[in-house]
Amino acid sequence: MSDTHARTTAFVRDTMLPEAPAPIAQRGAVKWLRENLFSGWMNTALTLASLYVIWWLLAHITPWFGNAVWNANSLAECRAILDGRSGACLGVIRDRWHQLLFGFYPPQHYWRPVLALVLLFGALAPMLFSNLPRRLLWLSALYPFVAYHLLWGGSIWIPVVAAAGFGVGALAWRLITPYTALGAILAALVTPILWWVLAAGAVAGALTSVAPLGLEFVRSDRFGGFLISLVIGISGISLSLPLGVLLALGRKSDMLLLRSVCIIFIEFIRGVPLITLLFTASLLLNYFLPPGTSFDLILRVIIMVTIFAAAYIAEVVRGGLAALPRGQYEAADSLGLDYWRSMRLIILPQALKISIPGIVNTFIGLFKDTTLVVFIGLLDPIGLSNAIRADTSWNGIYWELFIFIGALFFVFCFGISRYSMYLERKLSRGHR
Repeated sequence: MSDTHARTTAFVRDTMLPEAPAPIAQRGAVKWLRENLFSGWMNTALTLASLYVIWWLLAHITPWFGNAVWNANSLAECRAILDGRSGACLGVIRDRWHQLLFGFYPPQHYWRPVLALVLLFGALAPMLFSNLPRRLLWLSALYPFVAYHLLWGGSIWIPVVAAAGFGVGALAWRLITPYTALGAILAALVTPILWWVLAAGAVAGALTSVAPLGLEFVRSDRFGGFLISLVIGISGISLSLPLGVLLALGRKSDMLLLRSVCIIFIEFIRGVPLITLLFTASLLLNYFLPPGTSFDLILRVIIMVTIFAAAYIAEVVRGGLAALPRGQYEAADSLGLDYWRSMRLIILPQALKISIPGIVNTFIGLFKDTTLVVFIGLLDPIGLSNAIRADTSWNGIYWELFIFIGALFFVFCFGISRYSMYLERKLSRGHR
């Protein structure tokens, strides 16, 4: 049988055929379109409807932006240049960009908030990207004091003495740690407060009288625009995360008093609108302070925004803690770790990874909610846009201002969202 087959077979290939390309419908853009946009009659209809909507929007928006007028000092001059045509009067952005970004900050000192923003990226880099040198974390630790001095100015010894309070707390913690861990934690928390309340003012005054160094002081009522949104938003984001984590741990604590206090605090803050807390910061907070105490309004707003966001972050982190299986807690106990080490090394890293989407969502909402400060007299971008529209030169302008403000907010919030997606991909380990 085999001999007959060998005699009748004309040719038997002894080499492999070269690899042929896939059919055009199964590769490249055609495959992507078929799978994502035209995979069925319903998807095809929705795709065509979406394309029509996009075409309709572009057909109406593109001429409006295409006929934009930049060189105009008033709405009347802009309309005269357009001569009846439809077009965007972007001259208001060119004319008032400095107010939208800096509010009423002195123009000769614009370099100070710009430098603070540049240093912000340098301070965030070592915390956001682990492959950078850890020595850069010193810049992150010093940045709040440097930024305060750049933005508000005054004596340079005020932020220096304030930073020294943390050094005093660290020294107290080192001295008491060999005797009692709980006492060391309490000392690390109490001694900085005592330093700031009792000694910081006198020490800063004495140093200022000896060496009067610093920048020109800028009052808080000169802040406005995106400058005030960034100050409140970044401060609230930075302070609310650690406070929210502590509240989440307190709510899951076995100590009845601590758990009850955390539950009452979280539920009360979550049940009150943010605008109510802002009015409290503006009108009522001074009544609880000693007579003659001057408490900066922006600082009051930062405190209220921080505790508001911390309550929501606490619930997000608590959800991450609840998502961990009981075996993770038992594994930490089997290693002989105490409570704080088990939380720092095993539990919190996993819980925070699970909670990244919720935490970032809270941060984005917090940053957008900074526009509510307009109701207590702080001129954020929305408040300044209303002030600009009240000017006789730009009375009647509308879309151009709000599109510009919305675009800047979108850039910031989109950047936070993209970083969170990068962080999720980096921390993803899969399930094996």
